[in-house]
Amino acid sequence: MEIILKENVKGLGYKNDIVTVKDGYGRNFLIPTGKAVIASPSARKILAENLRQQAHKLEKIKNDAIALAEKINALEAFTIAAKVSATGALYGSVNAANIADELAKAGVAVDSKMIDMVDAKELGEYTATVNLHKEVAAEVKYVVVAEEA
Repeated sequence: MEIILKENVKGLGYKNDIVTVKDGYGRNFLIPTGKAVIASPSARKILAENLRQQAHKLEKIKNDAIALAEKINALEAFTIAAKVSATGALYGSVNAANIADELAKAGVAVDSKMIDMVDAKELGEYTATVNLHKEVAAEVKYVVVAEEA
């Protein structure tokens, strides 16, 4: 089943992309939740016309994403303090929400859903990717250290 995405869906595509999904996923989840519409010939024509009219707006959105990526890449590595056991394993983990909070403290507002990373469960240096646009991504380096008692 071919559908047109009405919003970004992690692991599937970005807004206004035409993607092929299994029938059940499209009919039972994407379409009822308003995340997609069926890619009928009339819907494709409407999408093409909307994209033609929004071309300059999309270019501005991409340029804003590039500027934000440069700002994120210019940041120093974050230090995140976490509670640690005697063996060096974290109680819990450092996840995308923690990275989004650190970016917010640095003056960069980013949704945690836009951050791709492996949850840090041990002390050390890590890198997370912030997907700002389908063609623009930024790297965030962070260090997990033991919290002082």
